[in-house]
Amino acid sequence: MSNDSSSDYLPGELSAMRAAQSALDGNKRGIKGLLPFLGPAFIASVAYIDPGNFATNIQAGSTYGYLLLWVVLVSNLMAILIQSMSAKLGIATGMNVPEVCRARFPRLVTWGLWVQAEIIAIATDLAEFIGGALGLHLLFGIDLFPAAVITGVFSFALLELQRRGFRPLEAGITALLGIVVVAFSYEVFVAKPDGAALLTGLTVPRFEGIDSVMLAAGILGATVMPHVIYLHSALTQRRVVGRSEEERKRIFRFEFIDILIAMGVAGFINGAMLVMAAGLFFGSDVTITTLEGAFARLDSHVGSLAAILFGVGLLASGFSSSSVGTMSGQVVMQGFLKISIPLYLRRLITMVPALGILAAGVDPTTALVMSQVVLSFGIPFALIPLLLFCSNRALMGSLVNHRLTTLAAWTIATVIIALNVFLLQQTLF
Repeated sequence: MSNDSSSDYLPGELSAMRAAQSALDGNKRGIKGLLPFLGPAFIASVAYIDPGNFATNIQAGSTYGYLLLWVVLVSNLMAILIQSMSAKLGIATGMNVPEVCRARFPRLVTWGLWVQAEIIAIATDLAEFIGGALGLHLLFGIDLFPAAVITGVFSFALLELQRRGFRPLEAGITALLGIVVVAFSYEVFVAKPDGAALLTGLTVPRFEGIDSVMLAAGILGATVMPHVIYLHSALTQRRVVGRSEEERKRIFRFEFIDILIAMGVAGFINGAMLVMAAGLFFGSDVTITTLEGAFARLDSHVGSLAAILFGVGLLASGFSSSSVGTMSGQVVMQGFLKISIPLYLRRLITMVPALGILAAGVDPTTALVMSQVVLSFGIPFALIPLLLFCSNRALMGSLVNHRLTTLAAWTIATVIIALNVFLLQQTLF
């Protein structure tokens, strides 16, 4: 278990932890008892609404209408299971995934995992900077490179919240997530979706040709982001430390509710993106395949408000996810190597490659595809250790995966890895 003393925590963190402990002791019930545990999953959920999800969902809706809406639902169910295991590992062991890797794997393996995780961090930053930069570009006409610099500056401001404790950061991220919810709720409203077709798309799994399978693979294959597996376990590892097996099980029950709510919000946003594209773009003479194309189409065919809200949603997604990527990178370095560097230096290091690529004039859609290819390589290196650890009773105690959970998790892992191999093969060759 974690040995951290109170001196390791900020005053705001101590206050939040005492509230969680009070709820755990039964002094608070109902909503008041749940509130101290809400937050970690909302930070993790940002990874599920990054610019890669924007592009894939909008292309799916524009090309096939509501056909692939069921894929979004299945993706969300996968996310709930995987993020719950990551959170559970932190609660059960007091360590995050990289720390458990360092403790249980040979040093050479640990160093190899760290190298690939750092490459993943750079690719993650690239995707997130594209989102923020595109949002600023679409809304204000700012060129991509200076827009990316502004995104970086804003991410520094968000990270300043982390220095004040995890509660202010969670509030900031949740507020940005709320902006995305409002933006796409309006987009769905103006899209006036066909209720019967929407319900069929949500409940009847089917495809229309190999291209629809490719898009489904893109939606499913991008479900799990490696960095958020590392991060979620870190967010729960010392929020409140269970003093017994029974307390740890109760903490996990609270955190699972957090996961259900946060992933439900992320699932709604992803579904809303597809529904918007299906209602507004499907069946038109032009298939929308880029974020810039979606913005222009909204502006010309629906109105400036719809286009502005789309840009604002993209901007909020890029800003929030860029900070989450930096937090993940910090967890990776500290966990695998037991080395910690200042948070702002960490932000600067991972910004440089992303800014360099955008400064070189690389097309943003091409850069986004490049980043998703790199992220695909990293999924097995985060997902497989997580499954191994959560299936180990000696490590997890009473929170060890049930056999059916383990079977479901390995099935999901196999599907995700296979889909990413398929996407890599199609993308590269």
